[in-house]
Amino acid sequence: MALSRIRYDVPCKSFRPVFLSPSSHSSFRPVLALAIVCLLWGYNWVAMKIALRHAGVFDFTALRIVLSTLLLFLVAAAMRRPLAMRAWRAALAIGIIQIAGFLLCSMWALSLGGAGRTSVLVFTMPFWAIIFARLILHERMRGLQWLAVALAFAGLMLIVAPWHGDAPLNLAASLAAVAAGALWALGTVLSKKLVPKNSIDLVSFTAWQMLFATLPLVLAAWLAPSRPMEWNLEFSVTFAYATLAGTVVGWFLWFYVLNHVSAGVATLNALAIPVIAVVSAWLQLGERPLAHELAGMLLIGVALALLGAIAMVRGRAVEPGPPTT
Repeated sequence: MALSRIRYDVPCKSFRPVFLSPSSHSSFRPVLALAIVCLLWGYNWVAMKIALRHAGVFDFTALRIVLSTLLLFLVAAAMRRPLAMRAWRAALAIGIIQIAGFLLCSMWALSLGGAGRTSVLVFTMPFWAIIFARLILHERMRGLQWLAVALAFAGLMLIVAPWHGDAPLNLAASLAAVAAGALWALGTVLSKKLVPKNSIDLVSFTAWQMLFATLPLVLAAWLAPSRPMEWNLEFSVTFAYATLAGTVVGWFLWFYVLNHVSAGVATLNALAIPVIAVVSAWLQLGERPLAHELAGMLLIGVALALLGAIAMVRGRAVEPGPPTT
């Protein structure tokens, strides 16, 4: 892929909790961790869609990111990671763009459209990353990357389908989801440009990014009028899932995976996330994709798989910073 892997000088052993200790240092545990991450993040789109039935977009997003930030700092302290803030300008910029901007756009898209459709459009992130890498890092697109971008664009047009009669609402939801993927990609490219190499602890740096992201999210929740949260059983369960499983546990396992397998392999297998989201939304929420939407999802999936294969061959890949879905 056009972006080389972003490296952080953190020993692998520092990310191993007791239940993932290297007593049997085989490939089974990273594979199992990656499978769990895909399941957690895939279903998280459905959980968040259900939670938004009982809360406003801004209130739900702000409360979840505040609690997730506190939990991540506690995890970093428990792991004895250095909590001193480093590269604060990078953390501020990336936190606002990649976390706050991503969350606001993706949650807004979820409130307007389907969970499966939103997840697929958000996962156009690698194609935006290629474009931003060209504009910001002056990295050239090569060979099959052009084909992947063309396939993704065709798939995007089939999913958005501006020629359909229900265009206004669906178009707004689609644009918000695509914007979320673009902000995720922009934050990833800025990470490579702004973050000092070999000097950042990934866990604590992520916690600081999320802390900076809470500021605009809390401000938006305070300024934007919304209905009161309904703290019933359904909302409590889905909120807890999105906060604990979708954010803290998911990213903790992702850190572990990236320290045991190549980013290309991890990225390629992470293609299961939107698939799980689409299937889960279909089964639980009755969101059955139309024929043209399925065709578009298939094209985007093929394009993502192509980029993942290129990354594996070249030994390079985009390592996305946490979008904390």
